[in-house]
Amino acid sequence: MGYIHVYTGNGKGKTTAAFGLALRAICAGKKVYIGQFIKGMKYSELDAVNYLPNLVIEQYGRNCFIKNKPTQEDIELARNGLNKIKKVIEDGAYDIVILDEVNVAVYYNLFTAKDVIDVISKVPKERDMEIILTGRYAPQEFIDIADLVTEMKEIKHYYQKGVMARKGIEF
Repeated sequence: MGYIHVYTGNGKGKTTAAFGLALRAICAGKKVYIGQFIKGMKYSELDAVNYLPNLVIEQYGRNCFIKNKPTQEDIELARNGLNKIKKVIEDGAYDIVILDEVNVAVYYNLFTAKDVIDVISKVPKERDMEIILTGRYAPQEFIDIADLVTEMKEIKHYYQKGVMARKGIEF
C-alpha cells in the first residue's frame, strides 16, 4: 500500500524534499511523475528528465508565479493539470506521483481540496503508489488524510539579507 505525504510550511525545501524522494525512488528502479502546479517558468529541475530514466515532469502554470488574483488562464491550466494527474493515477504506470505546489493551487482557489482528494483517491487498489502533495498553505483536509506531514519552518533565510533566487539552488 502506498502513502500520502504532505510537505508544507513557510520554510524553503518542500519541492526540494519531493525531488529528493523522486531521485531516491528512481535509483531504486521506480517510475516517477511530477506535475507542477502554478509553475511555468524554466526551473533547473526540469532538466532532470535528461539524466534520469523513468521520470516525467509537466508544468501546469504560466511563466510567472501567481502573486495576486489568479487569471482565468491560471485556473484553466491548473484544472487541466489536475485532469492529467487523474489519468496518470488511474493508469497506474507510476510508483510516485508528486503534485508540486498543489497546496498553493488550492489556496488560490484554482480548484478545491475535495477536487484533489477525489483525484488522488483513484489510485488502483493493486498499486503501491506514493502520492506527494507540496506547497505552503496545506489545507486541513490534506493533513487529515495524509500518512506523513512535514512542515518546513523558516528560522533564517538569506533572502532577508537581499540574496535573490539563484539558479540551481532556488530555481
